[in-house]
Amino acid sequence: MMTGTFRVRRSRGALSGALLVLLGIWGALIPFAGPYFHYAYQPDRAWASTSGRIWLEVLPGAVTLAGGLVVLASRFRPVALLGAWLAALAGAWFAVGDVVGGHFAGIPGPGTPAGGTTRVVLEQLGFFTGLGVVIVFLAAVALGRFSVVSAKDAVALGEAPDLEPEAVGAGAGSTVAASSGAAGTGAGVSQSRRRPAIVTPVRVFRGRQRAVAQPGDD
Repeated sequence: MMTGTFRVRRSRGALSGALLVLLGIWGALIPFAGPYFHYAYQPDRAWASTSGRIWLEVLPGAVTLAGGLVVLASRFRPVALLGAWLAALAGAWFAVGDVVGGHFAGIPGPGTPAGGTTRVVLEQLGFFTGLGVVIVFLAAVALGRFSVVSAKDAVALGEAPDLEPEAVGAGAGSTVAASSGAAGTGAGVSQSRRRPAIVTPVRVFRGRQRAVAQPGDD
């Protein structure tokens, strides 16, 4: 990889970074603001803080927010990749943190969903499982975009990417051959291509004209 390709255009991760920022804010604030809309886990009181909410919702939400900001603002490829990895880990923690933390780290659970059957499903998806899956997906998209050096990045940085011979156009190939002085053949071919075609007119009705002109000559 060329040294200059460590730098990328800021617009490369703009959409993924912005969405990760919004999802991080949602994940960190929904347990406290959700009770206003009857969308909450027990205890369903606004701004009620518990250790389970801190570890399982506020912490991964803050990490997702930080990773999204890095993806959104960074122009240095390794730093942007680090931000995307942080967001992916935070999304995975949203999805499985309750199970893993409760069994291996003794982290208390977030409580129980408040509401009927449909609301319980929506709360589980919006607070943990669905939110984590979407965050991991967006982080994976950002990882894919930042892992590939595109031709636009190389052109924007003033560096020519490594291209296969088949990818080089005929005009560019003739220019390079002429400038490098590799062979007179290449120059001759390019010059011959530039010469205008010479068209010689052919008199199609020449014989007919002679046939018409003979009676007048007598």
